[in-house]
Amino acid sequence: MDLPKPPSTSASSAGAETPNPHAFTCELPHSIYALAFSPTAPVLASGSFLEDLHNRVSLLSFDPVRPSAASFRALPALSFDHPYPPTKLQFNPRAAALSLLASSADTLRIWHAPLDDLSASAPPPELRSVLDNRKASSEFSAPLTSFDWNEIEPRRIGTASIDTTCTVWDIDRGVVETQLIAHDKAVHDIAWGEAGVFASVSADGSVRVFDLRDKEHSTIVYESPRPDTPLLRLAWNRFDLRYMAALLMDSSAVVVLDIRAPGVPVAELHRHRACANAVAWAPQASRHLCSAGDDGQALIWELPETAPAPAQAAAVPAEGIDPVLVYDAGAEINQLQWAAAHPDWMAIAFESKVQLLRV
Repeated sequence: MDLPKPPSTSASSAGAETPNPHAFTCELPHSIYALAFSPTAPVLASGSFLEDLHNRVSLLSFDPVRPSAASFRALPALSFDHPYPPTKLQFNPRAAALSLLASSADTLRIWHAPLDDLSASAPPPELRSVLDNRKASSEFSAPLTSFDWNEIEPRRIGTASIDTTCTVWDIDRGVVETQLIAHDKAVHDIAWGEAGVFASVSADGSVRVFDLRDKEHSTIVYESPRPDTPLLRLAWNRFDLRYMAALLMDSSAVVVLDIRAPGVPVAELHRHRACANAVAWAPQASRHLCSAGDDGQALIWELPETAPAPAQAAAVPAEGIDPVLVYDAGAEINQLQWAAAHPDWMAIAFESKVQLLRV
């Protein structure tokens, strides 16, 4: 099933309704990379991508029940300056907890971002803490490529760094809980599975799983078929922790892994026509995921039914799997996020536009 390609509707022309009921566009004055949905409010955070110290985090509101071009708009009062381009944004995953927004760049920053008042007079988010793990002998911190907020233990945030380490922070106390030399090269992404279990991907071409109860060892669940081909992105299926998805550098494939059967993917999704840049699992379904890439397409996939053991899992057809939904943005897609609180909606970022898609 294909969604019709919509015309762009900028934030400045919010009064003009797009004829496509499935897609709404907000244009910002800068290129966009990072995206994050709030788990409570109908709010989306976006981070600019400017090769400069001065960057910007913008908050956008939308109406998931009665969507319109007018309701999807930037909230200038709740936008704020950010040092360097944020490599990732994420709200506190606990809906009932304090409304916090985390960002990664040169360091990990935690912002207090109350979302109960979205009016023009609302106070902007305030910086709550800067978590910096630089060595005493170093003037600068190793840049952070990504992070993930632990849904089960929300005091924990795990960060990935170009210095080969993964660091687990206790953000309540503002201290490092543990730091691991996770890979042989830069770590590009990290994802929590359980309260004390996380996985990471690296420029060394491996996916590794770490258990904080045994910090001396890790499990390699996948290695790039071509030596030293970096792995860039990782998404762990929160609905079914047996499965994760990974993206390789300069590859159009989405690799789906079963952690019970390390080494061999259970599926490789090959319908992108250019490099895949982002991947996200459906928040309330175990067999659906979305990928997006340089071909301008966002593809939703439905994986075959799975059985309790890998050896009994349904075989992927030799000709591969076709996506069940295709959306063409008309430009290279840098990022996508699927809203956990509003699973009928996802967001993609391309150029200076954020687009909200009903799925």
